[in-house]
Amino acid sequence: LRAGRHRVEHAELMSRRLIAGFVEFGIVASMQPAFDRLWGGAGRMYEARLGLSRSLESNPMGAMHSVGVALAFGSDSPVTPLDPWGSVRAAAAHHNPVQRMSVRAAFAAHTRGGWRAVHLDNEGVLALGAPATFAVWDSPAGVDRGLPVLQAEDPELRSAGDPTPLPVCRATVLRGDVIYEEGVS
Repeated sequence: LRAGRHRVEHAELMSRRLIAGFVEFGIVASMQPAFDRLWGGAGRMYEARLGLSRSLESNPMGAMHSVGVALAFGSDSPVTPLDPWGSVRAAAAHHNPVQRMSVRAAFAAHTRGGWRAVHLDNEGVLALGAPATFAVWDSPAGVDRGLPVLQAEDPELRSAGDPTPLPVCRATVLRGDVIYEEGVS
């Protein structure tokens, strides 16, 4: 069963027992951090429909990551915007502080996690001989948002309500082919 690396889409309302099952059976949790950013917390949709206590227990990304559940983040577009850096920010600034995770772990779930979820384990890494798949990002105001910043837990990425602009994608390369370049139709 573990070798099948099954996944559950929209792993949102999870009990400890369910999370233990994800660990035991090696199930990948496909999650959408924007759900908590948009609908979680006091006075929002989850509270209105679930009550505050249950709403704060929803989308337990931090709890799942901390016990070793493999995570794959996405947007569920068009329900929420295609916004990978916004999702990283949302996972690091979950409305429930217990469910927050590091920027680095959220970045990994939003990049390599997706490839692993579909059994493409050699994809999603920059390494000699690996397929050249990457995105080129422009940081606002020339701020260096490279890996050293992720390791330092960039405070600008930690606050979901922070109006600081996030990096903008300028180009995307898939297995060596440019599939998106800003300004090119």
